[in-house]
Amino acid sequence: MSGVGLKSFERRLERMVEGAFSRIFRSGLRPVELGRKLTREMDDRRSVGVGGRAVVPNDFTFWLSEADHSQLAEIEGALRRELADAARDYARDEGYTFMGPVEVEMVVDENLRPGAFRVLGKMKEGEGGTGAGSIILPSNERVPLGDYVVTVGRQPDSTIVLADPNVSRRHAEVRPQGDGYVVVDLGSTNGTRVNGVRVTEQRLADGDQLTFGNTQMYFQAS
Repeated sequence: MSGVGLKSFERRLERMVEGAFSRIFRSGLRPVELGRKLTREMDDRRSVGVGGRAVVPNDFTFWLSEADHSQLAEIEGALRRELADAARDYARDEGYTFMGPVEVEMVVDENLRPGAFRVLGKMKEGEGGTGAGSIILPSNERVPLGDYVVTVGRQPDSTIVLADPNVSRRHAEVRPQGDGYVVVDLGSTNGTRVNGVRVTEQRLADGDQLTFGNTQMYFQAS
């Protein structure tokens, strides 16, 4: 992991447990070491995909000792999310791509001593062969994309329900297409914009800003 990415990862971990790692990880296992090993696994297992871009693992399994697994149980969900974010950040920094959504699992290996761990990264396609993708809401909540249509609007049964009065009841859809996603405006009153430009249909690229009415969110391709 780059120095900047690693420091950001460490800061997020510290905030997450409010400095409690010294209490939780008495064995000496440091979560930042999990992050370092994860990014090393991405480097070691990268391969060249279609178009010449480097494709790296997106499905990671960590094996921990029973004692360590038990100690981190109360923060496991948050730690898994932080590790997945670390993988996404590193992929963007290095120009890597994923075959599907980033997933992190933690399991017990009774043969490991406290403080020791191992990780295996695999390349795993998204459902239906689609690539990875998420919509990042203004609240920073992540809406994962898959082999299905995500609807956006004021209508209560929309996947992403927006209270913005400038958003139509059925405003737009994000649809899987090939190995990626497109945003499609559904004839909304105030339009759908990608990076400030009004569109009818637009293939999405990592980091694209999506605007529905006055509500902004982002597409993340991992």
